[in-house]
Amino acid sequence: MHRDLHGKRVWLVGASTGIGRALARELAGRGARLTVSARSVDKLEELAGEIGEGARVLPLDVTDQAAIEAAAQSISELDGVVYLAAAYNPDKGKEKMPPSIIDQVVTVNLTGAIHLTQAVRERLADRPGSFLALYASVAGYRGLPHGQPYCATKAGVISYAESMRVELEGKVDVKVINSGFVDTRITRQNDFPMPMLMEPEEAARRIADGLQGGGFEICFPKRFAYLVKLLRLMPYWLFLRVARRFR
Repeated sequence: MHRDLHGKRVWLVGASTGIGRALARELAGRGARLTVSARSVDKLEELAGEIGEGARVLPLDVTDQAAIEAAAQSISELDGVVYLAAAYNPDKGKEKMPPSIIDQVVTVNLTGAIHLTQAVRERLADRPGSFLALYASVAGYRGLPHGQPYCATKAGVISYAESMRVELEGKVDVKVINSGFVDTRITRQNDFPMPMLMEPEEAARRIADGLQGGGFEICFPKRFAYLVKLLRLMPYWLFLRVARRFR
């Protein structure tokens, strides 16, 4: 399968910085007509000026379910949706994480993705060749020390995307995006070496290639993703022994 993105109307949620911003440029370069959303209006308007071609700025706070519904209804034509919004606050294991931080990570990463899917699924199902991509992470493959609640939300996104892939089969091409480390403001919070760190532009290229293909999972870098996938195959007694080394 090869999906031609030229002329496709695509909604990118979480497009103001990092991977989302790079993906907006990449998709515009492939001829897609974009609606870009995030909370930062200034950054979105700057992005729209860069990519041109009638890009629409649609400010959105994904923690507001009513705002998601209203935003979805304001878009007249829709061929594809990519949910890239993410929140991350690394647990250093030194103190109790504030409830407000936990709520933000869960709401942005998981609840927002679910609300957005529910807001657009019927619209997309009525559009031949439509697609929906939800951004998760290889961090969702298995729970690791100091990765919660981020790992938990990304595992939830993977599971939810799997469900939607089956439920909407034949109507919407549902995909999940599982990346390794990408150099963004989020990963710059980490205080440990990040193997195979990738630039946002390269991540965007791989995502765009995946959107044009027919597979379910878009994962990269492949070698790192497959190494992490090995953790999923381990029985609990072995996995827990390995995981202790990351405490």
